[in-house]
Amino acid sequence: MVILKSKHEIEAIRKACQVVAECHRTIAPLIKPGITTNEIERIFEDIMLKHGAKPYQKGYRGYQYATCASANDVIAHGFPSNKPLEEGDIVTIDTVAELDGWLGDSAWSYAVGQISPTAEKLMRVTKECLDLGIEQAQPGNRLGDVTSAIQRHAESHGFGVVRDLLAHGIGRDLHEEPTYMHVGKPGKGSRIKEGMVFTIEPMITEGTYFMTIDPDGWTARTMDNKLAAQYEHTIAITAEGPQILTAQ
Repeated sequence: MVILKSKHEIEAIRKACQVVAECHRTIAPLIKPGITTNEIERIFEDIMLKHGAKPYQKGYRGYQYATCASANDVIAHGFPSNKPLEEGDIVTIDTVAELDGWLGDSAWSYAVGQISPTAEKLMRVTKECLDLGIEQAQPGNRLGDVTSAIQRHAESHGFGVVRDLLAHGIGRDLHEEPTYMHVGKPGKGSRIKEGMVFTIEPMITEGTYFMTIDPDGWTARTMDNKLAAQYEHTIAITAEGPQILTAQ
């Protein structure tokens, strides 16, 4: 069941989302060759605690970290580590903050120094997929309008769209309805209604969209070991259209 939120509840979710946005704003200029994802982890957790928020992912279903740090061929759910990021890497940092019982969720891909033209294109197209999806998240539209816009744009550039990891509603719980893949057909799927709050988080791959899971049970990689990128916002549906609650 989709839980529609009141304006007051959306504002409460926005506060949690803005903690996440501050984390991303803070880290963006610091991501350079030599930084470790464990350092990023500590910065994110410190920012959350400063605002009275909690790193919701820490302990979620046994996950041990405040962030997911996914470099290069890792699509999602990579563990932070002490391995320095290197020139030419791309890394996606995903985090969820809990503030006063409400959750905010956002992932962002970052270039580490000078990256390849292929990596630049992948990051650019992935961000465009997010933007195009948000444009279609209008009350009265259907989720297929969102997902088909994402799929068409990614595939028109020869990229893949991950099917096995889903976007989701969010509020007091991390994974509420609707849950959905980022592929589909216009006019199909659940109706988008005022009061819905959900993520749009396309995971776009350089090659195949098929993935594998590492023995750790979490780390999702592209099956062909080619690059992946992801951008994610939490949005609220209002009478005026979608509002980006995690806007940076």
